[in-house]
Amino acid sequence: MTAIRLRRVYDPPEPEADGLRVLVDRLWPRGLAKEAAGVDEWPKAVTPSTELRKWFHDGGSAVEFRQRYEAELAEPEAAAELARLRGLVGAGPVTLLTAVKDPGSSHAAVLAEHLSA
Repeated sequence: MTAIRLRRVYDPPEPEADGLRVLVDRLWPRGLAKEAAGVDEWPKAVTPSTELRKWFHDGGSAVEFRQRYEAELAEPEAAAELARLRGLVGAGPVTLLTAVKDPGSSHAAVLAEHLSA
């Protein structure tokens, strides 16, 4: 299976290394033009819900955030989108893009684990 990369959406695209660039945030990143982002896919069904995102930013714990996010990923629409994305991962490089400062400690890392399973 092809490796999944995690990167900040604000970093310049690396076309050969990035492969398919998938934005995994519910909201479009502030101050970033769509042309400059080089995003190929934006599957909102696998992004954390607005309610979950707000709960976490209001002081929710990272452990509980992960549990709640994984429950959202198990819902039918998200599960179907995960299956579709797994097929894309099997076809070539995929880079999950997020605006957070540390993608490796974010929902993008949880999503990458689910896509690798």
